[in-house]
Amino acid sequence: MGLRLSVTLLTAIPWRGPGDEAATGGDTAPPRAAVAAAMAWAPAVGLLLGVIASAVLLLADHPLGAGPLTASGLAVGSLALLTRGLHLDGLADLADGLASGKPAPAALDIMRRSDIGALGAVTLVLTLLLQVAALSQAESDGHGRGPAALVAAVVTGRLAITWACRRGVPAARPDGLGALVAGSVRPAVAAAATAVTLAAAAAAVISATAAGGALGWTLPLAVAAGLGVAFGVQRHAVRRLGGITGDVLGALAEIAVTVTLVIAAMGPPA
Repeated sequence: MGLRLSVTLLTAIPWRGPGDEAATGGDTAPPRAAVAAAMAWAPAVGLLLGVIASAVLLLADHPLGAGPLTASGLAVGSLALLTRGLHLDGLADLADGLASGKPAPAALDIMRRSDIGALGAVTLVLTLLLQVAALSQAESDGHGRGPAALVAAVVTGRLAITWACRRGVPAARPDGLGALVAGSVRPAVAAAATAVTLAAAAAAVISATAAGGALGWTLPLAVAAGLGVAFGVQRHAVRRLGGITGDVLGALAEIAVTVTLVIAAMGPPA
């Protein structure tokens, strides 16, 4: 149930089962163990999303000849479609709430509103521009750097969610997604997922180098940087708001994705 619930919470992919209704508006909350498993599975869901988006990137760039920039835009757009844009909406809401300078209750009320303020809109546009530009740069370098950077970034974004749901991090509200998932993940689980992700990134670089290609040495560093920046934003959000919300989780995912893509695209051409 944990993996299915994770897919239900973090994507628009239709995979429902008994007990999932509670996570999306039902009257009965799912078991705490299922919620913990769902958040632990978040990086695996990121891997699924990253693979799908990478397929869009490769198909648009090579067989269809759209070019790296257009292909990158389509890949980033596919991620927004697969998640219903909820993470992007969370990023804009968090930017508006934190930038308001108001106490936590008022800031949380601002984040609940359906409209997006000026700073939220600017943050959203700049984030998407950075994601597309960085992915385009990585894809232009060739040797699989584009897909590798994209998969690493999307996995890192969901890994940031897993870390934000670790024990000791409170919810900002008594209801909503934040209250459902806050404090559900054991830190050891998040640490193990991080170790696997970093090892996979390093192994990908080593394997590509051994095969005569080059993914760029920045890939493992990009994962670490994405998590580090997301962790800093999470701590600031908890201090300002009193805990996490669904908007905070979505914002952390997009921040980690963006930072990972930017760092992964750096370095000399492969």
